[in-house]
Amino acid sequence: MTTVDHLRQVRLGNLRTVLLALVDRPGSRADLAARTGLTKATLSNLTEPLLANGILIEDAATLAGMGRPSKPLRFHPDGPVAVGAEINVSHLAVETLGLDGETIRRHLVPADIRDTTPDEVLDRVAELVREITPERPLLGVGLAVPGVVHDGVLVRAPNLPKLVGASLAGGLARRLDLDVELDNEANLAALAHLWPRHLAGEDFVHVSADVGIGAGVVLGGEVYRGASGFAGELGHVVIERNGVRCTCGSRGCVERYAGLDVILEQAGRRHLDSLAKALKAGDPKALKAVRDAGEALGVGLATLMNLFDVPAVVLGGSYAVLHEHLSVAVQSEMDSRVLAGGERHTRLVASPLGEFAVVRGAAGLITRRAVQQPERLFA
Repeated sequence: MTTVDHLRQVRLGNLRTVLLALVDRPGSRADLAARTGLTKATLSNLTEPLLANGILIEDAATLAGMGRPSKPLRFHPDGPVAVGAEINVSHLAVETLGLDGETIRRHLVPADIRDTTPDEVLDRVAELVREITPERPLLGVGLAVPGVVHDGVLVRAPNLPKLVGASLAGGLARRLDLDVELDNEANLAALAHLWPRHLAGEDFVHVSADVGIGAGVVLGGEVYRGASGFAGELGHVVIERNGVRCTCGSRGCVERYAGLDVILEQAGRRHLDSLAKALKAGDPKALKAVRDAGEALGVGLATLMNLFDVPAVVLGGSYAVLHEHLSVAVQSEMDSRVLAGGERHTRLVASPLGEFAVVRGAAGLITRRAVQQPERLFA
């Protein structure tokens, strides 16, 4: 590495440090110097291009205590944004997110995608993205799908077989003329609880359900993906050896007992909102359907807890909506099956992000990339 290359890497590292500090909270140059360990001269040198390019803005001087007035720096309210998009079995969702982690716009549309072609799906997603995109610089698109991905292609998705093999990232990129990064929806939902704020600690499992069930495993503050990207496939953990046939080809998978479509069918309801109202009214059929699902989910989660020994499980998506009625049965099964259960209980909490965790994580994938690779902000 030449001296010039070395200096460039040092500058990018310092720039990354400053941006991460501002993601945490705004601050004056003096405050940022104290928080990052950089000198005020270095900070001024780093922040001037960010100000000139509309990435940061400097607020009016304020006087706090003794000394000179300070001018807080923060991300520009009209600065670059990232787009998150989600393709799921029963809905499409989109969200725009600023570098400061603030949601600008979001939209979720119910839609049955199972018999839709890749081109039809991508056309609809592109249209939704255009509808919510503000007149601001765009950093790119994070695209979430319920399956295993590799190099921008969905390589396995038991509940969306028509999309398998399609170059979803490339197809959406061509339609929008933007960089698109494809990832698994469960991993992105977990990421939403890590970036830009830690909402559930550094070790947890995030689990949510649509037709299928996805789990994002977080260890040491990072999403654990496994060697081939299959880590966290909770929906296909077998809990009954000769049980109900699953779309993956196996039998007795968790999702055939605790997936949202199964819960709705057993409760005699068509939509989640209707189920929630039935539960609130104390409908016995709805209560039993959710309790049975909770027991099956608890058995599957106990397997994950015995493998990974994390202190918390976050129930997201439809499970967050059903948390009040679902969690008792889930906790009961985990308490009796997790080996560490007698010493300490695994915390079972509802996600504060609910049904938008996946799409927020998809947008967060792009804002985190921009902060960690700041050269992208000037491309």
